[in-house]
Amino acid sequence: MAEYYPRRRDPVLGVWAHRQALAARDAGAEVRVLALERPLPPASALGSARRLASALAGAVTQPRHDTLDGLQVEYVRFVSPPRERTYATWDRWARGPLGKALAALHAEWPLDLVHAHYALPAAGAALGFTEAEQLPLAVSIHGGDVLGPLVSTPQARARIGGVLRRASVVLCNSKDTLIRCSALTGSAARMCVVHLGAEVPHDPPPKRSEPALVTLGHIVARKRHVDVLHALTVLAARIPDVRWVVIGDGPERAGLQRLAGQLGVNDRIDWLGQLPPDDALRELARCHVMAMPSLNEAFGVAYVEALACGLPAIGCKGEGGPEEIAAFGEGMLLVPPRDPDSIAGEAAGLLGDRARLDQLAAGARKTAAEEFSWDRCGRATLEAYERAVEEGPR
Repeated sequence: MAEYYPRRRDPVLGVWAHRQALAARDAGAEVRVLALERPLPPASALGSARRLASALAGAVTQPRHDTLDGLQVEYVRFVSPPRERTYATWDRWARGPLGKALAALHAEWPLDLVHAHYALPAAGAALGFTEAEQLPLAVSIHGGDVLGPLVSTPQARARIGGVLRRASVVLCNSKDTLIRCSALTGSAARMCVVHLGAEVPHDPPPKRSEPALVTLGHIVARKRHVDVLHALTVLAARIPDVRWVVIGDGPERAGLQRLAGQLGVNDRIDWLGQLPPDDALRELARCHVMAMPSLNEAFGVAYVEALACGLPAIGCKGEGGPEEIAAFGEGMLLVPPRDPDSIAGEAAGLLGDRARLDQLAAGARKTAAEEFSWDRCGRATLEAYERAVEEGPR
């Protein structure tokens, strides 16, 4: 079960949850998916007739049942107040519809375990059903549960801690996430680390002819695209034909484009927008170095996707995800946070030295293949399921 899961109006949303479901299936689990679907338009759409019409059209055209890569997916509709003020209570709003969907599925296709992505709202909404039916509950924590501003109040953190204490197993996306989760529950019992994976395009495309720095991710403030933009101005003086490729979209894009114009580097930037996952990976693979100096980065699937495509990735020191990825092998480079000059220095050192770039690219591929494959993720997920089923519900 997941709130973030691909759907027709947004095939990128929660694609990592879908790929983990596929990986668990390929490892031997039988999988069905319930995706929470909130048909009300987000508050951000209300200020624009075009965005509002698009949001409403997307909700109307989304079927209740779909099949994605052979997995049956049911979209469970629920209504709730606006996200910005009430997100930490959305599990209460989703509990009724999700409980009915789980009960109907259980009657048709008896469940051994329920796996929820995020403590709130999915896991919190499922607890009533799993405890009534005495079924184990697995909860995946991806970082937003313990780092996100919408769940940062003492009341929200207490509710998350309560959900995690009642879970049969907690799958954390990094050691840093596990430490944060154990701080909420007072114990690391029944917690484990399961890294998400990455895959490369089946037919890798040729590299761009010009040296290309790329950022893959939702364009939001914490991803710090602004630092890469300022790094570009420094980098351009050292590598005249350098380009910055931006894959993704988000609320910060318009402001970044204005700033790029003021800095005089707009003609060096390719704004590709949000692309279907396979297309995004192909565009990523065409570039040479990836930079995403995020803050509050619990893991960072984009980093391991870059490594798998043979791109050294630049992240921030002190961030749990990048630090952990770097500890596994070559390919992950760390710079101080909010430091465009350091980003430019690392990128210039690679883009200007083909031999070093090729060597680090090979190391990046090796790290991804050995430590962050979807096969490895699927086996670890299935092992967590088996332990939870064997030990039973809390």
